[in-house]
Amino acid sequence: MSPWLDLKSSRVCLIEKKRIIAKAGGFSNHVNGGSACNPPWPDKTVTTDDVPESAPLDSHFLRYKWYRIQSDKKVAVCSVHPSEQATLQCLGCVKAKIPVAKSYHCSPKCFSDAWQHHRVLHERAASAVNENGNEEEEIFGRFNSSGSGVINASLTGSASSTSLTNGSTPLYPAAVTQRSGGETWFEVGRSKTYTPTADDIGHVLKFECVVVDAETKLPVGHPSTLLTSRVIPAPSPSPRCLIPVSGSDMLGNLHSDGRISSSGSFTVLSYNILSDSYASSELYSYCPSWALSWPYRRQNLLREIVGYRADIVCLQEVQNDHFEEFFAPELDKHGYQALYKRKTNEVYSGNIHTIDGCATFFRRDRFSHVKKYEVEFNKAAQSLTEVAVQTTQKKAALNRLVKDNVALIVVLEAKFSNQGAENPGKRQLLCVANTHVNVPQELKDVKIWQVHTLLKGLEKIAASADIPMLVCGDFNSVPGSAPHSLLAMGKVDPMHTDLLVDPLAILRPHSKLTHQLPLVSAYSSFLRGVGLGLEQQRRRMDPATNEPLFTNCTRDFIGTLDYIFYTADSLTGKTLMLLRCWKMTKKMAERKPMDTDER
Repeated sequence: MSPWLDLKSSRVCLIEKKRIIAKAGGFSNHVNGGSACNPPWPDKTVTTDDVPESAPLDSHFLRYKWYRIQSDKKVAVCSVHPSEQATLQCLGCVKAKIPVAKSYHCSPKCFSDAWQHHRVLHERAASAVNENGNEEEEIFGRFNSSGSGVINASLTGSASSTSLTNGSTPLYPAAVTQRSGGETWFEVGRSKTYTPTADDIGHVLKFECVVVDAETKLPVGHPSTLLTSRVIPAPSPSPRCLIPVSGSDMLGNLHSDGRISSSGSFTVLSYNILSDSYASSELYSYCPSWALSWPYRRQNLLREIVGYRADIVCLQEVQNDHFEEFFAPELDKHGYQALYKRKTNEVYSGNIHTIDGCATFFRRDRFSHVKKYEVEFNKAAQSLTEVAVQTTQKKAALNRLVKDNVALIVVLEAKFSNQGAENPGKRQLLCVANTHVNVPQELKDVKIWQVHTLLKGLEKIAASADIPMLVCGDFNSVPGSAPHSLLAMGKVDPMHTDLLVDPLAILRPHSKLTHQLPLVSAYSSFLRGVGLGLEQQRRRMDPATNEPLFTNCTRDFIGTLDYIFYTADSLTGKTLMLLRCWKMTKKMAERKPMDTDER
């Protein structure tokens, strides 16, 4: 485990394999450190470029040092305000064996304000024991021996005796360099980059940059410094188990290297990762800004996605620049090939590089790419208005229909055999559709039309080849809505209330809202299947719609919007990822928000 340092908000979090990059002019990507980190050259100019000793500028170079400041006093960190030192501990957490890091608070007010949320931890602990006696790990997450979730690891006050890696600098042991006023400064790095370790948790880091004369090797002027707040542990993702639904005893943990890879089987993941452009403090005012920052979230997302070890990954709300600069190269390291379709930009007026889209990844050792189809609903809207809308209404119709949404359809060929098939030599093809129907809730007609358009396109592909299909994505439609009914039932009841919203008459006659694909929602298998643990999962399903109680949870909404459908005549669901407890999630979502000055 390696920490990640966000110097923009002066917070440090334990995140896997993330480095801090410090420059003389600040910290790249995250922040401009201002004059505090801009040591002037002898001629009083300021540079924002790295000037290493191997390539001095005007006979000078920059020297960097990182320090860990350790106090003689043992320090615990507040679980609500990680930058604050804890002054009290909840004994109820200790008694309930809740991870100790969650029991600390910085003040009585902090504890009181957080109580509505904090008591849920106690209820979850009791519920876990009462339900099956072994869900504590599922609920609270794993805290491994690296100290990522154990606050005591940062309270020893002693220096690590092991060698540390500091960017490209060779390994060297940490050294005691200064001691003053009950504090000891341990030098931990000598390059512009530094990857904090578990030993840094709970401590302040200090970055120092100074101009050095290339001949004398002596500093020129005073060093510029910057202090962070205390390093805090990263959230440890709760393990998610695969629950068998076909009667086979195939229960497996996703955090191990045991993905289902038997002959003819594969795993698929669909995930709306929340584009950075939408992750604003205005929309998510109950989240601290450091938790919303993209450099922080992207590492958590990557770790989670890689941890699922899915053979096929469908992501929505992937920004164009994030796909090219982060997801594609990072997932390539884990054996995934990437395909992407960016949204169109007739409506969007911002930076074209931050437009989001749909990204589909597949394991190169399991599949090969055969064909790619790109669906642009804007083009379909233009074609529709040309033939089905009166001339006087065309402009208004386009304003209503054009939403920049897209779908990415990929045809893959399996590299594994399907034992028992009638034609063992036949190519094993698979069609995967990935979409995000991002349409305002009041435009019900547009949402239904986009889903219907996608399904008709998939029907054409199915007619040209006998091919199994997956339809994945965020449809922004709750179970029982017209789009969901169209997907799951193949038709929409003509009396459905969603059909009342149709000012352009694009949904008429209602009898045309059908398709012939034998699609089944993946999670409906929990209500049909037999296997270990299914009874608990059924309690987390809506029996009226055969869907999970929620896939999306915010302060204002808890419900199901995301789905994986498959063609039941050619594919069979074998295992499903376990569902979270709706009641506990709802309680946590309704917790009292912190005061603005405390976030």
